[in-house]
Amino acid sequence: MTQTTEAAAVQQPPKPTRARVHRAWFVAAVTFVTIIGAAAFRSVPGLLIDPLHAEFDWSRGTIGAAVSVNLALYGLTAPFAAALMDRFGIRRVVAVALTVIAAGSLLTVWMTAAWQLMLCWGLLVGLGSGSMALAFAATVTNRWFTARRGLVSGILTAASASGQLIFLPLLSWIIDRYDWRPAAVTVALAALAVVPFVWLLLHDHPADVGQKPYGAAEFVPKPPPVPGAARRAVTVLLSAVRTGPFWLLAGTFAICGASTNGLIQTHFIPAAHDHHMPVQAAASLLAVIGVFDVVGTIASGWFTDRFEPRRLLAVYYALRGVSLMFLPLLLGPAVHPPMIFFIVFYGLDWVATVPPTLALCREQYGEDSAIVFGWVLASHQVGAALVAFLGGVARDTFGSYDVVWYASGALCAAAALMALVIRRRTGGEVTVA
Repeated sequence: MTQTTEAAAVQQPPKPTRARVHRAWFVAAVTFVTIIGAAAFRSVPGLLIDPLHAEFDWSRGTIGAAVSVNLALYGLTAPFAAALMDRFGIRRVVAVALTVIAAGSLLTVWMTAAWQLMLCWGLLVGLGSGSMALAFAATVTNRWFTARRGLVSGILTAASASGQLIFLPLLSWIIDRYDWRPAAVTVALAALAVVPFVWLLLHDHPADVGQKPYGAAEFVPKPPPVPGAARRAVTVLLSAVRTGPFWLLAGTFAICGASTNGLIQTHFIPAAHDHHMPVQAAASLLAVIGVFDVVGTIASGWFTDRFEPRRLLAVYYALRGVSLMFLPLLLGPAVHPPMIFFIVFYGLDWVATVPPTLALCREQYGEDSAIVFGWVLASHQVGAALVAFLGGVARDTFGSYDVVWYASGALCAAAALMALVIRRRTGGEVTVA
């Protein structure tokens, strides 16, 4: 072999084999399964409020506080998750995150005090799930795919909803038939089960296996670790908080989190149980939301390409607020057509706010939009955390959740108005009405 030939061999990746399926699709499949396994815990909070209240006599506010710690850490860790993956690699970060989730869930089996619930359920699982968050799917998509990025990101986003659809009925059946402890062990085993697949099959970059990203025309070398990514995340935040649109976007998305993860995902099942609906029936309704939120997100993306995102957000929040005002009238011991209509509608609207919010972040903040959206997502989880806690306190104080539904409906109306007053970016400035 001549010197020229040897140099060419070094610069170019190995010739593609006759394999019909690109390695990127295997990585995407492992990512999908991993997110489903991690989603097991996202299905638990609403199911365990009543059993923990009955066994330990802890107030719903105390239990809601543990949920709120989890939700807040999930959001606040997310902006730094991509930085962790750039520094240490996807495989290491995800494997450690899954192990932490499993440890937090398993340790609850032996807890006897509320502070232990805060530590295990709030701190450990919050940090573990936050380290995966949306950054995991986004990083895999950006590294392994050049073509089909929209399709892959949509599929991976749907994995969380798919996990909810799988685990909610299963965990509710386990709790109803046995106890909450076997359900906690099931969550831990689900997280641990995918760790070997992550470690063996989830490569950090296509260059690790000598391949180009899917759809790429040229081989892409693996970039070096980026130690300054976390610093940039903070710098971008400090810049964004000086602009009005950031506070409006963060405010609307905080209300989005408050009215979905904090409210419905955490308190719908115990609220339905207050009206004598069987837990399994309520859990199945919540799982159906996971089906329709996939449809709603895809449709919202299509609408965002064709309509003004501010008006879309206003419509989404206004309709969500109206539906919450009617919910106290719909709750009862049996599942009836108006309740099914509410569940289908709420599922369609659940994460429909994401595409127009992303579009407004891109419009306002350009190259920094991904990082800004990470911080806006953090506000989403902080809003969810507050309502997860305050919803439990309200139930303890008033004996029902009615005031929570009405207050959340009013917040959604405020979010609709906030979305409308975001003005377009003009030149280098961003302004609000």
